[in-house]
Amino acid sequence: MYMSIEELVADSVSKKQPISELIINQECEKSHSSREEVWHEMEKNLEVMRAAVEKGAHGKGVFSKTGLTGGEAAMLRKYRKNHVTLSGDSMVEAVQNAIATNEVNASMGVICATPTAGSTGTLPGVLFILEKRLGLSDEDMVRFLFTASAFGMIVANKAMIAGATGGCQAEVGSASAMGAAAAVEAAGGSAQQSAEAFAMAMSNLLGLVCDPVAGLVELPCVKRNAVGAGNALIAADMALAGCTNKIPADEVIQAMKTVGEGLPKALRETGLGGLAGTPTGKAMKERIFGKNEHVAS
Repeated sequence: MYMSIEELVADSVSKKQPISELIINQECEKSHSSREEVWHEMEKNLEVMRAAVEKGAHGKGVFSKTGLTGGEAAMLRKYRKNHVTLSGDSMVEAVQNAIATNEVNASMGVICATPTAGSTGTLPGVLFILEKRLGLSDEDMVRFLFTASAFGMIVANKAMIAGATGGCQAEVGSASAMGAAAAVEAAGGSAQQSAEAFAMAMSNLLGLVCDPVAGLVELPCVKRNAVGAGNALIAADMALAGCTNKIPADEVIQAMKTVGEGLPKALRETGLGGLAGTPTGKAMKERIFGKNEHVAS
């Protein structure tokens, strides 16, 4: 099992195989499954992602039972149709895909956690715009997911991917870095460029806290996935242009772990600090759970 990005990149270079191929072979060996079985499982993940992206932006969209989130992916779809977007149609569509997925999650729909439910929109936000921009085939898209999973596995083993242990940098930050690395391979970049994109994307979101309003994976979680998707695409472009992060990817992961462990309890998914601790955040919690529910002071 790959325990460092340095090892992953070195193996890709020495074997002259893309990272996606390395991780497929590893999964076959680890799970004692055939290549076809492993591939089919990842295909199912892709299907779930596509369904969530489409459902979240269809019609008026989907809404959570709390009323905190919903309908904004559909708003973005309408906005793209009727206006000249400031950040470009592709970027806004990526944001739409990310928000649609997380709104489906908040409405109790079916999603694919990548790597968690709270960060579930970031990879689809990146992947489905690349399908259009690069003309990706279904095979290319499945490979994208394998590449992303390779980097996510290393983060999970060396640091953390849960907001409760490392803040949102461990969730959306990890997802954004995974998406950046996979986007580079999908665009024909090298394994080292994938590592640089990963490092830049994670560095950009280092220190991001986890402060869900009312303790629910809705605010600000949904929109942070939009930032994660945009950040991934920007980092991928920079890496493909030849930009480097200077701090190696494995050291960035270690830095994320150190920062995460240093975050106070109030900023690690407890719903006590940050946006959750604002007067409006507290009022939302009281409205949803009642006055007898403990509200942080």
